[in-house]
Amino acid sequence: MVQVNKPWRYYGKFWYFLLVDRKKKVEYHKNVMVRVESRSQSEVRVSGRALYKLDISWPKNPEYFTGQVFGVAVNHLAGLVYVAQRGDNVPKVLVFSTDGDFLQAWNTSSLEMPHGIFLANASADPTVWITDVGNGSYGHTVKQYSPSGKLLQVLGSPGRAGSSLSPLQFDQPAEIFVHSSGEIYIVDGDGGLNNRLIKLSRDLQVLWMHGEKGQGLAQFYIPHSVVVDSYQRVWVADRGNKRIQVFNSVTGDWLGSWGSCFKEDAPYSVRLTPDQKYMVVAQLNSNQIMLLEAPPIGIIGQCQVVSSIQLAEDVKPHLLDVDLKSAALYVAEIGANQAQKFIPVTAAGV
Repeated sequence: MVQVNKPWRYYGKFWYFLLVDRKKKVEYHKNVMVRVESRSQSEVRVSGRALYKLDISWPKNPEYFTGQVFGVAVNHLAGLVYVAQRGDNVPKVLVFSTDGDFLQAWNTSSLEMPHGIFLANASADPTVWITDVGNGSYGHTVKQYSPSGKLLQVLGSPGRAGSSLSPLQFDQPAEIFVHSSGEIYIVDGDGGLNNRLIKLSRDLQVLWMHGEKGQGLAQFYIPHSVVVDSYQRVWVADRGNKRIQVFNSVTGDWLGSWGSCFKEDAPYSVRLTPDQKYMVVAQLNSNQIMLLEAPPIGIIGQCQVVSSIQLAEDVKPHLLDVDLKSAALYVAEIGANQAQKFIPVTAAGV
């Protein structure tokens, strides 16, 4: 993959040199003028219900994306967006406002290869959790940071991949979800030895786990993303098996799976809209964001696609997050080396 530093940005099949007139919303590629409005229409196509549209004004300074963008997390109360990126000599975390202003870059040496990122406890004492899949002395861990990038805690055995639960070890942990109760869910196995879903208590004791590789019920092959809904259900993007599996968050019991929506491409990221009506799924290889109807309490049933957003070729959406206040989607795109924002079409649309 070509690594391109600022001020270049990827639109569709081409890299554009960025000279931006923000007032007129016009971008210049050498001597050729390209209006941003036409890009949003031609490079993003919606099928099904039109629930979201691209926010072409976010962020205001995309040239700050200097690495490969892997994950994004939103503090909906503070109006902050944390973007995790990889690369040599680049800040591993960038902080933007939800309005698009660049605010801060973390200058931390404790992150090697960030993968998943999650904002926990937004209402009281917010912290940022990041999974690190690096192979160096800081890798194979899950780290907790202050909002300004101070390292607070490390889960796992830094630099040592493994499958132990005591002491806790990981091998390329993909993502973490921290519930409002303080309980922690980790999917461990972005292509490493492990294929595990682990639930930890607030004091980091293992409450239950599913950890067997395979295609059967409660087995995984590259569990890549995890989210917990309001009905005590844990949804896991079982990437290698092209399905989403569902578990009871209290007991860990298997409740069901969705596979019919993922015949062409696997689910990479799973999140829920604030009203819990839709499951938002990123599909990297097909460059697509899908919104699936989230079932109410009771039977899981089969997945039903309500809307899909087709992105430009080779954008490759990896992980995403949802603003729990505005319902906006923020998508980390490892092919385009950027994050993008999608907003509800109407206030009542989502």
